[in-house]
Amino acid sequence: MTTPSHPADDSAELLPVATPARTRAALRALIRPDRGLALTGIGVLVAATAVGLLVQPLLGRIVDIVADGRPAGDLTLPVVLLVAVAAVQGVTTTIGLTRVARLGETVLARLREQFVERALDLPADRLERAGAGDLTARVTGDVARVAEAVRSALPEMARSVLAILLTLGALALLDVRFLLAALLAVPVQLLTARWYVTRALTLYADQRVANGAQQQQLLETIGGAVTVRGHRLERQHTERGAGRSRKAVELTMRSVNLVLGFYGRLHIAEYIGLAAVLIAGFWLVRDGAVSIGTATAAALYFHSLFGPVNAALVLLDDAQSAAAGLARLVGVTDLARPAEPVAGKAEPAGGAEPAPVPHQRTGPHQRTAPGAAVAVDAVSHAYGPGRPVLHEVSLTLRPGEHVALVGTSGAGKSTLARIVAGVQQPTAGTVTAPAGAGEPSVVLVTQEVHVFTGSLAEDLRLARPDATDAELRGALSTVHALDWAEALPDGLDTVVGEGGHRLDPARAQQLALARLVLADPALAVLDEATAEAGSAGARVLERSAEAALSGRTALIVAHRLTQAVAADRVVVLEAGRVVESGPHDELRDADGPYAALWRAWSGSRTAPHP
Repeated sequence: MTTPSHPADDSAELLPVATPARTRAALRALIRPDRGLALTGIGVLVAATAVGLLVQPLLGRIVDIVADGRPAGDLTLPVVLLVAVAAVQGVTTTIGLTRVARLGETVLARLREQFVERALDLPADRLERAGAGDLTARVTGDVARVAEAVRSALPEMARSVLAILLTLGALALLDVRFLLAALLAVPVQLLTARWYVTRALTLYADQRVANGAQQQQLLETIGGAVTVRGHRLERQHTERGAGRSRKAVELTMRSVNLVLGFYGRLHIAEYIGLAAVLIAGFWLVRDGAVSIGTATAAALYFHSLFGPVNAALVLLDDAQSAAAGLARLVGVTDLARPAEPVAGKAEPAGGAEPAPVPHQRTGPHQRTAPGAAVAVDAVSHAYGPGRPVLHEVSLTLRPGEHVALVGTSGAGKSTLARIVAGVQQPTAGTVTAPAGAGEPSVVLVTQEVHVFTGSLAEDLRLARPDATDAELRGALSTVHALDWAEALPDGLDTVVGEGGHRLDPARAQQLALARLVLADPALAVLDEATAEAGSAGARVLERSAEAALSGRTALIVAHRLTQAVAADRVVVLEAGRVVESGPHDELRDADGPYAALWRAWSGSRTAPHP
């Protein structure tokens, strides 16, 4: 079960946060495959702690020997035993902590894999509603906080809890009255822990949300810096960023004050307990019930509790912070997966995420029209209440047909393309497509192309891992990119991407189109795939796209109307509705919306003949 995060603003719909019960259940499930490792690690730590408890009685024995005026030779055995205890405790503690740390790292790796796998499966519109900052904060800050707790807090917490329990048992063995005296500190410690926990969990959860909102604002401002400056919105964005930063700082200072109050209460508990044990020792020694050495051992036992008790309670700070981060990670891993695809899988060829192939989304099952490659039936979509983008759009693409989507900005072109590609779920309506036989049914290429770090050949083989070098060169040749690829310093072995040879936008887009050729899908969806090239590279990319789409069905969101000229059919969207459909020449002469777009776009341009 998950609960939604508190949104940072009214427009954000943050990813959910798991409830405490669900977080605990997920943690148990993560640990279950390594129960043996967990039991072994804890068992070795119990042995190490038990051996360490021999130190105080041995020191008490030394005190009794000195107090009784015995010969110095009587000190030999206790001293030798102290050395042996130190050696055995050091070895066993190292082994136990190593196994506990290995358990923590294994569980953390498993959690990371589940989180990344689930995050990559999330529908694009769900991520857009949450904002990139929320997911970024979880995959960075929350993962780091959980990792820090696993690497430091978990082993220390395990050792501290064991030390507390065994030390209290040792006090009881000396004399139960020492244990009762030591327990006078427990009420103050429990009240302190309760006071802290009830405030910390909510505070740290709010702090994580505030940090995510702050990151989201920074990403929006930096990513849209040109637009912000162009519309003179610097002051508004600065004020908005400052407001979110102030909220994050305010929550951070509240957490600092909470920790200071926590420490202050712990010191009071220490003084109460130590004073009680010393007074009990004084009365017991005076009455002859115990020796001075035994009373000394009892005081040392309680003093040795300062470290583990404070560590255990102080680690509540890390535990609460890590628990808040873990709940946010589990909230993502628990999100319901999209419906299993009916017709294979849609794969990206640069910049787009994998998603289910177009298939029935909502409503009654719709069969693909006879002979059709794609059938869109009464599809509507909205990004939120009162924000409709598409209104009952119906569209059929015949096998091998190239259809261009045109319209003004905000008409719904990209939304429709992403729905057809299976990247986005429609609010209503159905989309059907034939299944691919062994290859992806749909490949989406967007204008936001990502060049992965690695050799050019490895980047290409993302589309087809078993492709030979000859097939890679063939795909590059198809999109007119072989010449520059072979001219790179190491040819196809040249490292590209972050830290490697940088590819300009036109070449990066040709790389994406080459991946499309290698994937060889039944349907290709191009969402303004030539928009990033600029005027100089536009015609080159259009030729590359035309070659990549040859022989396959294609839906093209046309950034330039030259792409509409070359298409078999043009579909005009206006305010989320299909208002015109037909060949370029026919629509151009019809004096309708497309003709108006053509006149506005072409001006003095001379459009190429289809």
